[in-house]
Amino acid sequence: MRPLRNFLDRLEPLFQKGGRFEQFGALYEAIDTFLYSPKDVTQGSPHVRDAVDLKRVMMTVYFAVLPCLIMAMYNVGHDANALMTANGITSVPGWRGTLLNSLGIGYDANHIWACLWHGAMYVLPIYVVTFVVGLIWEILFAVVRNHEVNEGFFVTSILFTLTLPATIPLWQVALGISFGVVIGKEIFGGVGKNFLNPALVGRAFLFFAYPAQMSGNSVWVPVDVVTSATPVAVDALSSATPLAIWNGGGAEAVHAAGITWENAFLGIIPGSMGETSTLACLLGAAILIYTRIASWRIMAGVLAGMVIVTVLFNWLGSDTNPMFSMPWYWHLVLGGYAFGLVFMATDPVSASMTETGKWIFGILIGVMVSLIRVVNPAYPEGMMLAILFANVFAPLIDWFVMQANIRRRLKRSG
Repeated sequence: MRPLRNFLDRLEPLFQKGGRFEQFGALYEAIDTFLYSPKDVTQGSPHVRDAVDLKRVMMTVYFAVLPCLIMAMYNVGHDANALMTANGITSVPGWRGTLLNSLGIGYDANHIWACLWHGAMYVLPIYVVTFVVGLIWEILFAVVRNHEVNEGFFVTSILFTLTLPATIPLWQVALGISFGVVIGKEIFGGVGKNFLNPALVGRAFLFFAYPAQMSGNSVWVPVDVVTSATPVAVDALSSATPLAIWNGGGAEAVHAAGITWENAFLGIIPGSMGETSTLACLLGAAILIYTRIASWRIMAGVLAGMVIVTVLFNWLGSDTNPMFSMPWYWHLVLGGYAFGLVFMATDPVSASMTETGKWIFGILIGVMVSLIRVVNPAYPEGMMLAILFANVFAPLIDWFVMQANIRRRLKRSG
């Protein structure tokens, strides 16, 4: 790594004030800090020294989410190519078709590269709009408040993108991220002061404001594939999520739709772009737990709460509600459960901070997501609302935990 260190040191004057690339100085500092310990460290013995700062934390989370982003591109492209093959569609209209045809990539559902490229044509525009619009708001508030733009939005932008369906209109993407950044974070003072996860706030706003574009049966079908084949009706190309299928007909309906647990674990199912692959989420969880950035206690609590309540519902059973029969291991791989467990529930700003509070916070989410999915048949997802619900109570949970510790110490000291 020493040659790389020397190379970065030689480049540093170009990014400093007065250098040729002064405008990219913040980007250089972010890369340098992520790769190496910050140059500004304490020297005296009374201080605690640590190489981990906000830049490194945020960039580590960003890299942990990348498997979900890659899987999102592949899954969207695979669904689109499979639909095209099944309905005799040989090309898609517009700029996507022009670019894919000019590159000679093709539309083979069995070709990983073709699926990645086709999926990227849907995922990347959504991410670009999210990043640009959200960054404008971040810069605006930074100028007004006279503080620096930090790396927190890098994580918010990719998490928000991956909670959306591939067919969402770009103007709704801009509206959703604006609501999440401004209402969910900036009005409370910015990074570190928000009590709700801004990515989930933006996602919740879009869900309740535009439910047809966020949760309808046809939103998981790439729109260009639908419009490119005039003889094929839109209803014939509609697709429902496995949770909605189970909610309507139970395990038999899911199996009849050709959906297996293995496919759901890998992510080859309809759903929000980054939430389908439990495997990709677990890879991210391994990175976050190994680097001690995310709390394993929260993750374990979310899983424990869901398993306990789900087993109870399985034991009770129901003749009218098929969701009572869904086992816990199916809950784990369907919907946004795994994505929320790893990346949303563990947000250090909006989650509980005490060690005991993290367990309570996680269990509360696990219990709530099972209750919402099973008891409320009109809304079979539940993870987003469960996390936001727990975010509201996180400060109260920590307060009770600290008060209990104070009383215990006072009792012990006499």
